[in-house]
Amino acid sequence: MFEYIFFDTALRDRFMAYAESRGVSCTMQDDNMGMVVAVPEDIAEETATALEHCYDELEDEQTELVAEEDGGLRQLAGFRYRLPDGQPRRVSLQPEIANRLLAAFDMQEIQAMFETVAHSALHPGEAHLHMNAGRDEPHARAKARHRSGSRIAGH
Repeated sequence: MFEYIFFDTALRDRFMAYAESRGVSCTMQDDNMGMVVAVPEDIAEETATALEHCYDELEDEQTELVAEEDGGLRQLAGFRYRLPDGQPRRVSLQPEIANRLLAAFDMQEIQAMFETVAHSALHPGEAHLHMNAGRDEPHARAKARHRSGSRIAGH
């Protein structure tokens, strides 16, 4: 599935309507980063390109909206993770950085990375490497994730 992340309901709905007008059924769900629209990967290349172009335009619109709101100071993307004692936390990132992470890692790997950093910061003397624990061929997964087209629309 190709995943597109939105932070504005109207923009998400416009993308879904466009996808449906091109004969593509998509699903949506909320996750810890925003509103995710999933599109099957087995669509025609021309349709995939058209959806990507639509998404790019909506992403530009969203960036303009943010610049107008709150002086453009709001953070646009974030990842949730837990501290070693179980307290939930969220780290906010610019969409460009979040996109780069999502191009290389899946959500569980990103969450594990932030949890590892938190653990290391709170317990500097301990070796704590669990980021790839239990994962099969993380580099192959990262490459596959990069090809899947998961991106974030700026908020």
